[in-house]
Amino acid sequence: MLDDPDWLGQLKAWSQALPKPRAVVIISAHWENAPVAISGAAAGTPLVYDFGGFHPHYYTLQYATPDASDLARRLAGVLGGITPIHHHVDRGLDHGAFIPMMAMYPAADVPVVQLSMPSLDPVALHRLGVKLRALRDEGVLVIGSGFMTHSFAVMRNPALAGHTEAFDEWAADALDRGDVDALTDYVAKGPGAAVSHPTADHFVPLLLTLGAASDVGRPQVKHIIDDTKFLNSIRSIQVA
Repeated sequence: MLDDPDWLGQLKAWSQALPKPRAVVIISAHWENAPVAISGAAAGTPLVYDFGGFHPHYYTLQYATPDASDLARRLAGVLGGITPIHHHVDRGLDHGAFIPMMAMYPAADVPVVQLSMPSLDPVALHRLGVKLRALRDEGVLVIGSGFMTHSFAVMRNPALAGHTEAFDEWAADALDRGDVDALTDYVAKGPGAAVSHPTADHFVPLLLTLGAASDVGRPQVKHIIDDTKFLNSIRSIQVA
């Protein structure tokens, strides 16, 4: 995706349309750790190349973030009801975090901390997101990084594309209706869920972002990117 100029342009335009955040808290499909954990906050903490089989170039990518110690302390504060909180001081951002950050903030001038998923339970992640609401009022951007559908099966067999298309349409409608309960129960209610998300990791970050949304009425959702790559939906939303 980092070599896709269309996607890079979409994310860059999105970031430029937003007020520049004071800092970023990002949760990625690629870090599940219990109890909840915070990544290293020191400037230039080495990245985590949590993938295999790619061109050597991708293992030399750098994203030297500025010091995020203040953000890490504040994040630990708002999560104070969750104990213990682990701080993995030597763990940098994984590719589910540094790739979108490279696209949105290529100058690497925004402090960023990654938060682990303590489980893949959608309800638990929604509750975790609720704890982050105060940060948004302080100018912190909360990002959930995944794919609206994440199916290797459809990449291998395009005849399965109807499943990912149906799931994407259902999820888009549920988001527009603010139906968090339906999205939480996506395995049972989402058409094509078994093909679109054989594992939960790429979908459930969405629930954290919905939890972090304003508590005034239902989440106000804007569909910023409505596109597909590799026959999967990369629908990306902005939640007020």
